[in-house]
Amino acid sequence: MASVTANGITLEYEAWGDPAAPPILLIMGLGMQLTSWPDGFPEDLVAQGFRVIAFDNRDCGHSTRIRVRKRSNLLLQIARAWARLPVRAPYTLDDMAADTVGLLDALHVARAHLVGVSMGGMIAQVVAARYPERTASLTSIMSSTGNRRVSKSTPAARRALLTRPDDPDNPESVTRHLVGVFGVIGSPGYPADRGKLRERIERNVRRSHYPAGVTHQLLAIMASGDRRRMLAQITAPTLVIHGAADPLVPVAAGRDTAEHIRGARLQVIEGMGHDLPPALQPALVAAIAAHCRMAAGPGA
Repeated sequence: MASVTANGITLEYEAWGDPAAPPILLIMGLGMQLTSWPDGFPEDLVAQGFRVIAFDNRDCGHSTRIRVRKRSNLLLQIARAWARLPVRAPYTLDDMAADTVGLLDALHVARAHLVGVSMGGMIAQVVAARYPERTASLTSIMSSTGNRRVSKSTPAARRALLTRPDDPDNPESVTRHLVGVFGVIGSPGYPADRGKLRERIERNVRRSHYPAGVTHQLLAIMASGDRRRMLAQITAPTLVIHGAADPLVPVAAGRDTAEHIRGARLQVIEGMGHDLPPALQPALVAAIAAHCRMAAGPGA
């Protein structure tokens, strides 16, 4: 892994494959590090003929942690968001999109295929809308437009997301808590191997754990509001992938995303929740690779 200065902060990244191959930029979701991509996922895309780049968003992993003088009351800001009042946040999705473009600048990548998951899909959408010249294609996975009417989580998923570990400073307690979270939001049609899930989560928790960053990112999502008008500006070929059984960001949000991006294709996967289960990895890799090749045109 390495780091660069981008948009005034430090971003940790990792790259795989031939630097001359068409680049795919992977953008992870809320509180998730570059190491949160499933084992072998970047390598499988490399085998399809791409260069793959993944990075830690700001406030996550080994990238810059944003410090604030006064912490926001999360529940109060959630209430303000539902009342359509301005949300106080240290930054917005536009700032995170600028980070993403800054990373491309630092790596001398003129255009990339953007693949974003959950919050990462939101960031990728903003990049595609604001920086069309940098976007070869867009793949938005289990994400939304910010339209609250179609984005309501199930009560169990909402509780899992907002509940804190018993001991937030204890890696074992945090790991146990996150295993429980993914047990709630994961794919019912493709249940995770609990031992492997725990091992992967524990590895990530020991690499980095910054609860304040998760709060900041959640505030950024809420402060950015409804982006449907922005999505109408996207011209890049777009694939929207969503799980039919997603309890955190319901499939209606995926349909809403596809409806507001001109020409977008929607792929709904039965049994898929709000995760990337190993059993679906070959199908996901194949869909992303085919979409990127299609966007590049004949001979790609």
